[in-house]
Amino acid sequence: MILFRRALAPLLAALIATPAIAAPALWKFGDADTTIYLFGTIHALPPGYQWQDARIRKAMAAADTLVVETQIDKDPQAIARLFPPPDPNLPPIVERLPEKLRPRFIQQVNDARISMASLDRMPTWQAAFVMMGTTIKKLGIQREAGVEAKITPAFEPQAISAAAPGARIRKVEALETASAQLELFSTLPEQDQRELLAAMVDTQSGARTDYDRLLSSWANGNQIEIARAFEKDEDLTPHLREVLLRRRNANWTEWLKKRLDVPGTVFVAVGAGHLAGPLSVQTMLAAQGIKVQRIYNSRVRARSSRH
Repeated sequence: MILFRRALAPLLAALIATPAIAAPALWKFGDADTTIYLFGTIHALPPGYQWQDARIRKAMAAADTLVVETQIDKDPQAIARLFPPPDPNLPPIVERLPEKLRPRFIQQVNDARISMASLDRMPTWQAAFVMMGTTIKKLGIQREAGVEAKITPAFEPQAISAAAPGARIRKVEALETASAQLELFSTLPEQDQRELLAAMVDTQSGARTDYDRLLSSWANGNQIEIARAFEKDEDLTPHLREVLLRRRNANWTEWLKKRLDVPGTVFVAVGAGHLAGPLSVQTMLAAQGIKVQRIYNSRVRARSSRH
């Protein structure tokens, strides 16, 4: 599916050079005693990829709270419950793919030295995540180099204790738990799970070209191109669009609206695709009368005042 290849671009971006002037898109909104920054992220990047500029550093320095998409559940059983015993009614994993993708899938599994028998025992969505992991590894990108991994430590307790006496307390919050996020996939209808698996298999062949382009769009703050990548997807089912994009954005919009009742400065970092296009969080906030302002890098031409 085109959507999954492009929506997962932050996870599958190839190793391209950092632009001379990196300027990912940044927004803010607020009221008299609350300021909220919105920043679209890439969850995994090549090691050493430079993306911060003065705007972003200033916004993060001002924030007393970092809000990310997910945090690990305190109850380890919460995630474990999402991995049920194998369903004996599911066919072998290769038979859950379109026939034209089966030879490619078998080759990818063999190249990654994954046990086909272990994939046969997995729910389809879980097998799709395994295949996504093989592509990440093949392309040499790392979650440890991604945006969230780089910015979270400064808000954690050990950073506060190491700071000068009297330093303000900062914290990390999340819009979703990891188990809630995984549940979005585990509760998908089987046909949608199979489309996800097919997308993971199909991704590897064109990953470097497709995701170089989207990573470049992100690094240069080109929201129009990011939105276009989603809008052009002809294979996305209405159910997938509803569950993975619109519903989550609507939930986050309500959270952000309520957060305005709490004084302080918040830096919200979520996947870049959630902040682009007609279903973006900013569009939903605007529909509720909340004006969101984009903060441009003064050295970069503003491509559009609509995003």
